[in-house]
Amino acid sequence: QKADSVQMQAFRNISSSSSSAAGFQPRKQSGHRLVSPPALRPQPPSSSLFSDSLLGSKQPLTKRRRKLLLKSSLVASSAPTGQEEAALQLARMQESRRRLLTDICAQYQPDVGRRLPSQRQVSRVYVEERSRLLYCEVPKAGCSNWKRVLMVLSGSAASTRDIPHDAAHYDNHLPRLSGYVRAGIAERLRSYTKVLFVREPFERLVSAFRDKFESPNSYYHPVFGRAIISRYRANATRAALRSGAGVTFREFVQYLLDVRRPVGMDIHWEPVSQLCSPCLLQYTFIGKFESLERDANFLLRSVEAPANLTFPDFKDRNPLAERTSSSITQKYFSQLNATERQKAFDFYYMDYLMFGYPKPFSDLH
Repeated sequence: QKADSVQMQAFRNISSSSSSAAGFQPRKQSGHRLVSPPALRPQPPSSSLFSDSLLGSKQPLTKRRRKLLLKSSLVASSAPTGQEEAALQLARMQESRRRLLTDICAQYQPDVGRRLPSQRQVSRVYVEERSRLLYCEVPKAGCSNWKRVLMVLSGSAASTRDIPHDAAHYDNHLPRLSGYVRAGIAERLRSYTKVLFVREPFERLVSAFRDKFESPNSYYHPVFGRAIISRYRANATRAALRSGAGVTFREFVQYLLDVRRPVGMDIHWEPVSQLCSPCLLQYTFIGKFESLERDANFLLRSVEAPANLTFPDFKDRNPLAERTSSSITQKYFSQLNATERQKAFDFYYMDYLMFGYPKPFSDLH
């Protein structure tokens, strides 16, 4: 319990100071598509996700700063220094992620206004009233298990392991922010903890492709597969055109990059910068799939979730398939030429910038 209090207070203190300094207010996102200038555009960091620069090493955690951060009756007891340091490091990580997002938004979307978002812009945001959480669903970044956690927090289920995949996604246990009246949306955006979990963009794309096109799928094969094969495969067989099965990764990327794509965008590969409107909603907590359980459990302790609730570590779709890793992602992208990789990077460029992911290939610019 002492360790939980340390985490909770460290997160609150740093989150509060960071938000106040940034002057966070709900603002409206520009309707124009963001296109990076052809030259002198800033590059994503070449270092790892958790480099010293992202941890704020230029402002070392001095004894005085630690005392200020932990000055609270909740942590005035003899919590172990190691636990304090771990909690503070995680809180500082959140501060650095928010600061990076704020800086990128200020540079690329300075015209974002102060009006409420539209219902469409919050249509992917789920509401958990008991813990006062808003969670934007990013497919292929742990969203199934996050929905399970929210259902347990709301009292809809006793355990995350009791919730089948389809129940988490299709049974409407969780309200969406878009279902509230404007005043309700504004109040929740102002006072609730706004949560976003992201994933390395190319890895998320490959994960979506493997899940939707390499495994049997009664929706994506006929709806997307048929259209993709018809448009991008020369001399396609009747069987392929009829079933939509067997889409190659290159064909899938051709579809993704086609401004006149034969079938619309899908949330499983839509850029997070568009799906969750991060510059507009200004998230309180930014987690990463690469540190999913650590980040998620830190958040759960910070919002005083039940002590026995931890983030699930199981995979319920294609459980025998190997998780999409950086090495698997490299293999898929090696099927593309340099021009195709560059265009794919341009497509996800804002995601790379906003969330501090390094360039996945050295020849990208």
